[in-house]
Amino acid sequence: MRHTSPDPSAPRRSLRLLALLWLALGAPLGVGAAPAEVSAADAQTLRVFIFAGQSNMVGSDSQAKDIARFPPFAGLDLPQDKVKFSYNIGRETKLASPGWVALQPVDKVVGPELSFARQVAQSIEAPIAIIKCAAGGTTLGGDWNPDQPQGFKLYPLALQLIQSSLAELDRQKIAYRIEGFMWHQGENDMFDPAFRPNYGANLKKFLACWRRDLHAPHLRFYIGELCTKTIWGMDNRENMYAIRAGQKAVTDADPLAQYIATSHDAVEIGGGEGLHYHYGTLGQLEQGANYAEAYLRTVGAAPPADRSLKDWPYPPGRAVKLFVMAGHRNMEGERAFAQELKAIPGQEALAQDNPKIAFKYSLGGGFKRSQGWESMGPAGFYGTFGPELSFARALQGRVSGPIAVAKFTHSGSQMNDWTPQGTAAQDRNLYQPFIAFIKEAMAELQAKGHQVELAGIFYHVGENDMSFGPYRQKAAQWLQSTVTQSRQDLALPHLKWYVSQQPPTDEKGLNRLDITGELAALSAADPALVHLKAFDLAPQEEKLVITTAGIVQLGEFLARSYGEQSK
Repeated sequence: MRHTSPDPSAPRRSLRLLALLWLALGAPLGVGAAPAEVSAADAQTLRVFIFAGQSNMVGSDSQAKDIARFPPFAGLDLPQDKVKFSYNIGRETKLASPGWVALQPVDKVVGPELSFARQVAQSIEAPIAIIKCAAGGTTLGGDWNPDQPQGFKLYPLALQLIQSSLAELDRQKIAYRIEGFMWHQGENDMFDPAFRPNYGANLKKFLACWRRDLHAPHLRFYIGELCTKTIWGMDNRENMYAIRAGQKAVTDADPLAQYIATSHDAVEIGGGEGLHYHYGTLGQLEQGANYAEAYLRTVGAAPPADRSLKDWPYPPGRAVKLFVMAGHRNMEGERAFAQELKAIPGQEALAQDNPKIAFKYSLGGGFKRSQGWESMGPAGFYGTFGPELSFARALQGRVSGPIAVAKFTHSGSQMNDWTPQGTAAQDRNLYQPFIAFIKEAMAELQAKGHQVELAGIFYHVGENDMSFGPYRQKAAQWLQSTVTQSRQDLALPHLKWYVSQQPPTDEKGLNRLDITGELAALSAADPALVHLKAFDLAPQEEKLVITTAGIVQLGEFLARSYGEQSK
């Protein structure tokens, strides 16, 4: 429903008066007290969370009707009646709530607040409320500038929205506390030569002004990472790095601010090449889960996730074959959901842990790591899994002796991030962490008394790289440098690399670059580099991403290819 937006020039006088009134009444004011310090007796106080930013906070290019496609988030298209919601969203045309309403999609668009609210509400006893102000294409240096707002003047607009929303809680005599501020913004500042180098300083001032204007000196901030899986992660990687560096400088120095990794989250699949600028439906829901998990860790309410092996599965002294799996979005398993395995005949058992195979992993560039060695089983983000499940099951029946699997992925990376030389975006350089991960896995197995044979590295080439001309053109040489250096650093000159490739993006401008031929040529020149064309998987629903049935088939294909090469 469309409503007139609040006057952004309204005076900032009410909150200080409210503070005095609340203190006089002895009621808990929304002052952003450190959540971990609050007692369980305070469970009736409403927790108020603020969501703000630009288009990837709005929920651009998402559709509420698509939520049903993603099993872990089913039902979030429906109102959450127990969660209060107050919002002002948009630029020229604004959508504003008539005060507090039940949380639900606005204008059929999906924002991160939907999954955040459900996850938090299921994990804490206190009621929660969301205040959201976001508008696409806006800048921290201008629109969100606290002292000199420009353009759409979003800082005073958001402040007035928060003040009026809290005043309504006061009128209803609802005790509340401002619990956290979720911020996702920066894509537009990276294009401004004045804003880009000053993003960190501007963000520091931004946080300080909110704490000042809300009289909340302990207000916690959760700063969302810009998603590097979008096209901007390639054609603007240095600009994005500058924004990330500014964000990290602030969160490193501010004990009440956290940097929330989001570049592993799904993104919308676009037309043509398939690349896009926005998270879209699934990515928005995952972004909300990221914020929820970070907040719940802060208050000690994150559920335990112990998947560690209770009994070591291999007899002492036995040699173990170690299989390393590596890659990007489809090796990570972006859109393969364990809940869907039951619908695939013969695959239901893959959803259960297999304690006979040790599994170690680092996903999203270290965003999620195993606790030592765990049972082989679904361990991805948001109920997802990768080809390791079907791969390990197939190998278990074909390979004599014990096997272990170590998986290292980052779906928000591109192939140049894996090269020894890396790029100017230094915080995305993965080669050294990857090699260290392999060495650590081998050393841990050896410490348990096993001889270790590194049976091979199974790498699925970067999907984004296949869709962006300058990267597709260099993909083969990047891969070559990674393979060559890895053999030196692991002291295994004949280490096998099994390089799998799904059908590359079929688009007229890209088809002049024969990446399949270039990878085949690498394999022909290197007997220890096996090029695997995974061209017969279940049809993809969208470009770039393989879904549940295809990921199962990919794992089986990799295992079968290994068996054929080992004869």
